[in-house]
Amino acid sequence: MLDALNYEFMRYALVAAIFTGLAAPAIGTFLVQRRLALLGDGLGHVALTGVALGLITNIAPILTAVAVAIVGAVLIELLRMYGRTSADVALAMLFYGGLAGGVLLTSLADESINSLNAYLFGAITTVSTTDLVVVGILGVVVIALSLGLSPQLFAVCQDEEHAKVSGVPTRAYSILIAVLAAVTITVAMKTVGLLLVSALMVVPVAASQQLTRSFRTTHLLAMAIGLFAAVGGLFGSYQLDTPPGPTIVMIALIVFAAAATGGAVLTRTRSRRARVASATE
Repeated sequence: MLDALNYEFMRYALVAAIFTGLAAPAIGTFLVQRRLALLGDGLGHVALTGVALGLITNIAPILTAVAVAIVGAVLIELLRMYGRTSADVALAMLFYGGLAGGVLLTSLADESINSLNAYLFGAITTVSTTDLVVVGILGVVVIALSLGLSPQLFAVCQDEEHAKVSGVPTRAYSILIAVLAAVTITVAMKTVGLLLVSALMVVPVAASQQLTRSFRTTHLLAMAIGLFAAVGGLFGSYQLDTPPGPTIVMIALIVFAAAATGGAVLTRTRSRRARVASATE
């Protein structure tokens, strides 16, 4: 398996997988805690418009995708805060508007819809040096802020009203969460693709929740599971000759299934021990 690293494109892909595997669950934990698990899907569709904008302007698509996804993230938060539109309706608007805008701009750029496949489903083995630099910088930013501001972000996600009364600038942190989610979408764009990135943000978190109780432990374990899925999926796709993005997501789902089974066993064991302890008192 290690012979794969003899190829430069695999070394690049490995670095991209590491950043993606850590960054996606790092911010995904807060989205799940806030019951916004589908936000990643919505922002992924918006980022598609950014990719198409890059194609039509001959600017690096990853940069235009970052810009457009951030604008979309801020808009969704402003609609949630000040508008009369509910969160699910606003997300639906992101889904449909982003997808329609991406396809429309791609056609205006005289590009085939097939040119979007690398961004829709991932093409980690085609990561260039420029892509790697951008992914690395953005990945470090997401991971650092997610860990460094974890107490504040958790307070906003857990009970926004209580956090506001406690003096936490909830609006600023809410927008920050959305922006970090948007940035993560573009970090993972070439790794698992815009249509699958939400899975890497949510599934490792769901798997971690099966085994842990505290938020911090859930957060760190989710990042470890995401890293395992990303790296394992990369090498697995190399060995099996399968697309990397779907392989990464399938490994994450397998880990979730194992964690759910293990979590159920742990729960029954703890319950049995508690009954035995109460009976002997």
